[in-house]
Amino acid sequence: MKDRLPGLVAVLLLGLLVLGTWWAADYTLLSIQVDPPRRLTHERDSWASAFVMVRTDPQGQAINRLEGQAMEHFPDTDSYDITRPRAVGHQPDAPVTVGTADFATLDQHGERITLNGNAHLQRQPDADNKLLDVRSEQLVILPSQDLIYTDRPALVLNGNSTMRGRGMRYDNRTRQLTVNAASDVKISGADQAEKNPAPNRTRQP
Repeated sequence: MKDRLPGLVAVLLLGLLVLGTWWAADYTLLSIQVDPPRRLTHERDSWASAFVMVRTDPQGQAINRLEGQAMEHFPDTDSYDITRPRAVGHQPDAPVTVGTADFATLDQHGERITLNGNAHLQRQPDADNKLLDVRSEQLVILPSQDLIYTDRPALVLNGNSTMRGRGMRYDNRTRQLTVNAASDVKISGADQAEKNPAPNRTRQP
């Protein structure tokens, strides 16, 4: 029995050492977060220069194009800040629109482009539509809806007619233009004649 006593003591001490090590490791795991949640701050996590982004329809046809001098992504808002943006919309069966500004913000998962600083939008003329030119300090583009609007003062040139107002909305699918709180409106006689053509008159013999 005396010969076995040192061996039993050694085994007991080894077991206590194993239990103590296991307890210490378990306590450490419970007290310290191994993978703490990511802290989102307004600091860019990716960026690019001279970039081009293209959105296509299900058939693979390009319907929206966004390019700029520089782009930064911010994870806290999941938005992109863009320098010298140029947004081009060419939806099927709709006139081409081109928007530019000093800066822009792309957010809502790419569903909204906010042009800021010398915001300028043009609906390119074609066989059925005259030039539409809109200028404001801010213009909001909804690419999927082909819709442009602002609640800021805007100058609108539609064909040969000029309109100034606070607030503007243009639906490029329906070609419907609304200028709110219009303070200065100059409708061209030529544009008015196109909207309300004179009836045909036939001389009786």
